[in-house]
Amino acid sequence: MPPHPSLETIRPPRFIGGLRELADDYDVILCDVWGVVHNGVIQYEKATDALRRFREKGGSVVLITNAPRPRWRVVAMLDRLKVSHDTYDGAVSSGDVTVSLIRERGDLPLAYIGPQGDMEIFSEAETQLGHKLKFVGIEQAAYVVCVGLEAAERETPADYETRLRLLRRHDAEFICANPDIVVEHGDRLVYCAGALAEAYEALGGRVVQAGKPHAEIYRRALALAASARGAATDSSRVLAIGDSAHTDIKGAQAQGLATLFVTSGIHRAELHEEAGNGPLNAAAFHQFVENLGFKPTAVATELAW
Repeated sequence: MPPHPSLETIRPPRFIGGLRELADDYDVILCDVWGVVHNGVIQYEKATDALRRFREKGGSVVLITNAPRPRWRVVAMLDRLKVSHDTYDGAVSSGDVTVSLIRERGDLPLAYIGPQGDMEIFSEAETQLGHKLKFVGIEQAAYVVCVGLEAAERETPADYETRLRLLRRHDAEFICANPDIVVEHGDRLVYCAGALAEAYEALGGRVVQAGKPHAEIYRRALALAASARGAATDSSRVLAIGDSAHTDIKGAQAQGLATLFVTSGIHRAELHEEAGNGPLNAAAFHQFVENLGFKPTAVATELAW
């Protein structure tokens, strides 16, 4: 007999005009950052206002992001975008999880793929380990840590095929510090580390994902929420908000959490009329959800109160 379908599979998503329609049902929000709170250039003031109002009602907000850098760097970026600290209780990043994965591998030689300005996770790992990491070339590495593409605004995964094949030749492990495939930067989409991880898996390579949709980052976020509240929260009272169906929504639902899907993020061009600048296209949305094979609990075009 097939397993009984979950309620999320049976119930159609609830379309809402604002977070206020759901706020009384939840004590904790786990909110994605890039694509929901900001787009890398500006903060979304409606979103930060909604999170602030939720906290004013007694709720707790933990930002949960696939940013491949330590949480302090995430907070520093939020500060630059003038996101007030009264918007959230804390943050957890895939960079934090990546540091733990590096520590677990001790003295194994590693290689790095990503921008030179995004190497704080290694400094953090070295501080926690108490010694320097052993960086080597792709040909000698036991594993590689990928933070992203070196020049994401002009590169694609095809530019990395030679390096990925060299890694695969000696079965090096690939740690993906950001499982997102693409992310918004202003009004553009750029490739992330997840796109290279996907390409490496296609070659038969071993990949370890550090962030959403995988369980560890949710465990850390819920622990942070419990610390902020002084007690753990029943999972039925936790709402996860995100704009990526494959990381934010799928990942949270795998942890038994309710979800709010924001359609104007990375899926905007697929789901909204006028090349992403118009209203939600209902037919496109329903086809999109059918193709996913799972449904969010609720849907909003943007995060607002």
